[in-house]
Amino acid sequence: MSAQGSPYASGPPPKRGDRAPKGANSLSRMSDRFECWFRRVLMVVLVLGLPAAAVSAGRTAYEASMRTVRAQAAERHQVTAQLTAGVKSDDDWAKRPVQVRWTDTNGVVRMGTVLVKPGTAKGADVRVWVTRAGTATSPPTSTLNATTSGWMVGGMAAFGVAAGSCAAWAGMRLVLDRRRYAQWDAEWDLVEPQWSARFRR
Repeated sequence: MSAQGSPYASGPPPKRGDRAPKGANSLSRMSDRFECWFRRVLMVVLVLGLPAAAVSAGRTAYEASMRTVRAQAAERHQVTAQLTAGVKSDDDWAKRPVQVRWTDTNGVVRMGTVLVKPGTAKGADVRVWVTRAGTATSPPTSTLNATTSGWMVGGMAAFGVAAGSCAAWAGMRLVLDRRRYAQWDAEWDLVEPQWSARFRR
């Protein structure tokens, strides 16, 4: 079969300036080049943005938790209180709410409810956390809680950046693939009549 019968042999040869640069793929389209650059941008985001987001979010969460730790430590203190009733011992070792009584620094007798272990006798001494207003409360948040919060938020931020990059990559590939398929269909509609005519001779 001669080259004259080919639909791709018609027309003047490409000029020197129209040739693809050395090392470049002459078959690559604009969508292929855009995909390559977009992939590079996402790689930069993952390499630089992921640790930056994780550290920034984790540090912010840690500092916010530490402010809570310092505020609760300044607001709460421990006192020794006595149980007003005993707690029966059974197979369930979960702590039970029991009323306790203590005397504050002003000599005022106060009452409150705290959780104690089963088997604790009436009148036993227990350490109770109270606020400045004299209300029984839970222990203040520890620095370990603040550290854990910082690590968790930082990890979630890192996961969010990674998931967002993957979603952007998948969405970009979906859009480009649809565009490529549409272009291929349009080009085939132009080429197919000439291509099939070669075999009807």
